[in-house]
Amino acid sequence: MKTVTLCGSMKFADEMKDIALQLEINHNVNVIQCIYNAQGIQLSDDDMKQIIEAHYKKIELSDAIYVVNIDGYIGESVSKEIEYAERKGIEVIYHTEFSKCT
Repeated sequence: MKTVTLCGSMKFADEMKDIALQLEINHNVNVIQCIYNAQGIQLSDDDMKQIIEAHYKKIELSDAIYVVNIDGYIGESVSKEIEYAERKGIEVIYHTEFSKCT
């Protein structure tokens, strides 16, 4: 079983939750989710820094990152996460490519 960290724009939060479920039940993938601020809590710069550091640690713990690039969209933060994963030798899986194969 492969462990992946989801990486994607928060504008795709609902889709990312659905994708995580599908990966786990249909593709034998263990998904590490990102943090969703569904309540819209005001976060300080320190809070955001801590969340980002935790996300990068999740990437380090993963076999791969799973990039949710719906309609080909990859934002600045996700681009940095892809670069980080590649520097660490961690596989990068793109949703648009993976979904074509399944």
